[in-house]
Amino acid sequence: MARDLSERPIEESVAPLRDDHGRVIGMVLAFCDITSVLKVQEERARSNRHSALGLLAGGIGHDFNQILMLIVGNIGMARKLAAADPAAAPLIEAERACLRARELIWQLLTFSIGSVPVRKLVKLSRATEEAVETAMRGSNLGYTLDIAPDLWPLEADEDQLVQALSNVVINARQATPHGGAVVIRAENVVQSLRRTEYGLQVEPGRYVCVSVADSGPGVAAKDLGRIFDPYFTTKNQATGLGLATTHSIVRNHGGFVTVDSKVGQGTTMSIHLPAAAREAVSPELPVATPDPRWRSRVLIMDDEIAARHAAANMLDFLGYQAEAVESGTMAIDRFMRARDRGRPFDIVLLDQIVPGDLGAKETIDQLTRIDPAVKAVLVSGGSVPADGDYQKDGFEAVISKPFTLQELNTTLHVVLASGAYRVH
Repeated sequence: MARDLSERPIEESVAPLRDDHGRVIGMVLAFCDITSVLKVQEERARSNRHSALGLLAGGIGHDFNQILMLIVGNIGMARKLAAADPAAAPLIEAERACLRARELIWQLLTFSIGSVPVRKLVKLSRATEEAVETAMRGSNLGYTLDIAPDLWPLEADEDQLVQALSNVVINARQATPHGGAVVIRAENVVQSLRRTEYGLQVEPGRYVCVSVADSGPGVAAKDLGRIFDPYFTTKNQATGLGLATTHSIVRNHGGFVTVDSKVGQGTTMSIHLPAAAREAVSPELPVATPDPRWRSRVLIMDDEIAARHAAANMLDFLGYQAEAVESGTMAIDRFMRARDRGRPFDIVLLDQIVPGDLGAKETIDQLTRIDPAVKAVLVSGGSVPADGDYQKDGFEAVISKPFTLQELNTTLHVVLASGAYRVH
């Protein structure tokens, strides 16, 4: 027992006490407080458990996304063909269900193994509208959405932003199950002081803020410091992962979160994200109608046969001429042969990870040596953290599997429009 009367783990050791002639004349009994040692062992064990969970989640995410690629791709093409048909309505619902499934697996991956944002210039207004629509779908709870028309653009991962904002709105919705209101506002703010909020460093500068206010019971003061802890929740129907995931996403974007709550009056949670210096992005392009006169050539590299076929079918539907290979080595060979024949590829889609062969980063290194003007898109499978600085590695865009027909179409349009491209 320690001096403060608390119990401590003790390790004992015994050694003989000898005289100058080597004879045993007694025994030495030593006691050592091993509290710190056990704490280190406990932290190591917890870290190992989290690593194992991350590997498991990564494997599940990878396999699940391959299946969704087939489903989402085919539904997207069917929707386009049946645009004026009553059958389009259930197809739209089916695609939305697939995208909700995609969001769930991405949330698990973000929490379990972390995820570096794949940054591009985005409008927070669009991400906020999508997040609110997703979070409030199927709910009878009233809400108000107030988005300032002059929001500064962000350099961020739009999918992660939607995920983070959805979690906060869902949290507000769950806090008011018996009626009330949720108010969501998005506005520009300027922070002038350096401080810390819930472990996140607040740097002075321009931020875009999204606040979500509910009229629920509020959070007790003793619980406020724990609301972003994994698995901590005060609601029976919640898992305790949503706000932990949001906190992780905001931290990785260099932002911070504030919470103002009063018991019996409600809670306001605000996400602050640093504004970008560049101008806003162009509006989303509509899905192109297949045009046989415009047949830009696209090379796809993916080790999963199902993903290759799904992407090739989607590209053919959009009016591209696609060729698919299963490894980086094969992509380099096919790229060189096409170039030597005078029919080079206009754009290449490279899967991030290829077990046992060259992945996207190694492949693009070789392709840029062959043709410095090559246009490449990084395809992230979601099973590992994506490199947030993809442009430094030679990619002009990034897209995450499973992607929709609209997402693929928009990405290719933006990349091909970034410079002159060949028409064959």
